[in-house]
Amino acid sequence: MSTAITKETFPVLEMTCAACAISVESMLKSAPGVKDAGVNFANQSAWVQYDPAATTPESLQNTVRSIGYDLVIDKDNQDEVKEEAQRRHYNEVKQRTIWSSILSVPIVIIGMFFMNMPYGNWIMMILATPVVFYFGRNFFVNAWKQLKHGRANMDTLVALSTGIAWIFSAFNTIYPEFWHQRGLHPHVYFEAAAVVIAFISLGKLLEERAKSNTSSAIKKLMGLQPKTVLLIDASGQTQEIPISNVKVQDILLVKPGEKIPVDGMVMNGESYVDESMISGEPVPVLKKQGEKIFAGTINQKGSLQFKAEKVGADTVLAQIIKMVQEAQGSKAPVQKLVDKIAGIFVPIVISIAILTFITWIVVGGEHFFTHGLLTAVTVLVIACPCALGLATPTAIMVGVGKGAENNILIKDAESLELGHKVNAIILDKTGTITEGKPVVTDMIWNTTTADLRSVLFSLEQQSEHPLAEAVTAYLKVKPVKLESFESITGQGIKGTYEGRNFFAGNKQLLTENNIPLNQIQLSQAGVLQEEAKTVIYFANEKEILAIIAIADKIKETSKTAIASLIRDGIEVYMLTGDNAHTAAAVARSVGIKNYKAEVLPAYKAAFVKELQAAGKIVAMVGDGINDSQALAQADVSIAMGKGSDIAMDVAKMTLITSDLNSIPKALKLSRKTVATVKQNLFWAFIYNIIGIPLAAGVLYPINGFLLDPMIAGAAMALSSVSVVSNSLRLKAAKL
Repeated sequence: MSTAITKETFPVLEMTCAACAISVESMLKSAPGVKDAGVNFANQSAWVQYDPAATTPESLQNTVRSIGYDLVIDKDNQDEVKEEAQRRHYNEVKQRTIWSSILSVPIVIIGMFFMNMPYGNWIMMILATPVVFYFGRNFFVNAWKQLKHGRANMDTLVALSTGIAWIFSAFNTIYPEFWHQRGLHPHVYFEAAAVVIAFISLGKLLEERAKSNTSSAIKKLMGLQPKTVLLIDASGQTQEIPISNVKVQDILLVKPGEKIPVDGMVMNGESYVDESMISGEPVPVLKKQGEKIFAGTINQKGSLQFKAEKVGADTVLAQIIKMVQEAQGSKAPVQKLVDKIAGIFVPIVISIAILTFITWIVVGGEHFFTHGLLTAVTVLVIACPCALGLATPTAIMVGVGKGAENNILIKDAESLELGHKVNAIILDKTGTITEGKPVVTDMIWNTTTADLRSVLFSLEQQSEHPLAEAVTAYLKVKPVKLESFESITGQGIKGTYEGRNFFAGNKQLLTENNIPLNQIQLSQAGVLQEEAKTVIYFANEKEILAIIAIADKIKETSKTAIASLIRDGIEVYMLTGDNAHTAAAVARSVGIKNYKAEVLPAYKAAFVKELQAAGKIVAMVGDGINDSQALAQADVSIAMGKGSDIAMDVAKMTLITSDLNSIPKALKLSRKTVATVKQNLFWAFIYNIIGIPLAAGVLYPINGFLLDPMIAGAAMALSSVSVVSNSLRLKAAKL
């Protein structure tokens, strides 16, 4: 009997470069019981799909440890362990950078300006040795671990280049006569070996700082979670307990100004709650008995006693955090290509370095061996694949964070990458283009008094019709006591007040009770119906007192958002289960030419397929369970955050606001993110395309130029820094 496959995400420790991520990923994928795995270098995490009957997190951890890395499998303290490890790693890199830089400065001064001073080479060797073999020891340790598994990564390049440069220089310092006997001057490259370590450490330091910046969106979201809660025990006493101890059905107290700790239902009290982090709406919502409240939202004025319904990872806030984390850890299709390139990149570079050395030996001039060795070292130094590995994940992480700041939650990197290609978008009507709830749009009184408004309010208050609530919400007056009340099926309602009969309902109710409609009223009703509004008549026994129009109101932002999409060259379609008359009126109001009415859920998915078959990249936007099939079929699926849980589960993007302008923003974010990825790949490749031939000495036959390994180390570090800095520019981009 087969066991259900489990998918878990674990922080990975000790990774220093993109090739490390590839090594960890391939080890996890080859582990027994693992179905699939992925490792993201930028956010230092791994997701693993595995069969719990065949393997355990402990055995996965041992697999990763065997190549010198570590998995954090402690679920309760995962974030704390990861943060502590990152902080420790950052401090180690900082110390390494400071000391290697301090020791490198005198080596550079001697090597460049006082190369002929007595014992200069010995002083440089004494200073360079701790830089290379103590502050740079991680490169050698990691390279050896990789070699044991037949792999090579960036550490291999650094260890080879600096190790060979140090050995070559140490030999020339201890046995200078070897070169003197051959009529050559013994050059030393201690400054190159030391400065390469210093520059790479500086690049790592800047990378670590930048990586902590890219995940600030997650930290902001996590900051919305309070650490402790007030529990009301069986005796009615309150006690402060850690949030991790809260159980479903616990009764909790939240005071004015405090964050709500878990999702629940109000049992006692009334208060306004700021739900802007969930809904994007700035206006606080009144919460009273029986109403739902959500973790991370802020209680404003009153105290609330509530029953915990969802705790820990089940709360809406935890789900939002999980979505952002998964998106930041997921790989865009372009990243999979980059990973393959990085995987074969290191062996190719080592081959180029060997070929360079052999070429110099064969065709080199007077100092062929020295130049061959120097150029081989420089090739190894300049060709670090770090920038290549960081190009996509850093841009994706910043893009996802930027989306979260703008109420756009992106579930996976693929939708962020595909968004810029969208050329057809399908919008559901109810709840997407419209508010999704009926409201009174017009109330035309023939004659009005406070009493008449109260009579209408009281009639509708007793009605069970779904539209009655819209009328009572609109009027908001004091009710009066009706002497009698009657619901007339298919027509409306009838009530008696102060001995007089009053009616509220459709045209048929008027006809049945011989209440006349004059020409002006007929005309007014006709105009309202043409706008796809439902008309209700309020009358006494003799005449019409008021005409009330109810409609699912179009959101204020719908028209501008749709105009913006059309302006960007995107074909906009509207699909609705509503009648043709209403669909036509809504489409006309918002400027949509292509629409279909009275469609079933299966047709929506079929229509998506139809557009895809015509070569379109289709985005589907919906909010209900009826949209979930079409959302799953679409290339880019977007759920309105106030919609159903199923729609939000299926969709790859969720808008946690009712503002449709977030859709053009999401597509613009995709364009900017993909542009950033392309720029990053350009920078990563351009350094290598220009740098490797220069390092190999192609200009030497022309003008005698040879690239110094020290400059190569600086260029390599600069390529990683430029990639991360370019990604961080996205943070300031306007959407």
